Amino acid sequence: MDNHSEPARDPLVDGAEAEKRRSAAARLFDIRRVIGGLFAVYGIVVTLMGVFDSQAEIDKAEGVRINLWAGLAMLAFGLLMLFWQWVRPAEPPAAAERDRVSDQPDDAGSAHPEGS
Repeated sequence: MDNHSEPARDPLVDGAEAEKRRSAAARLFDIRRVIGGLFAVYGIVVTLMGVFDSQAEIDKAEGVRINLWAGLAMLAFGLLMLFWQWVRPAEPPAAAERDRVSDQPDDAGSAHPEGS
């Protein structure tokens, strides 16, 4: 008898760990995080450009600090997306829904019955 065998694995613990991984993957690839991050970064850059615009650039835009206002709007939208993602995080599909989707027949195979 070898005492170095692997301990028994609890299927409930394995299921909980798999669910945590799916939940983390759903949050990681949430499109709101990507869009919010990009808009926030570009909003900061454009806002800083607007703060340091020369008078010639302001005159070209008929006296409006367009970079400043556009940058602030982009920053606000990016932060809104990140806030939305934080308040309502993405959840992975339920196990019953995943099983239902995986059990559906392939559309290409159902259009051409076998033996035709």
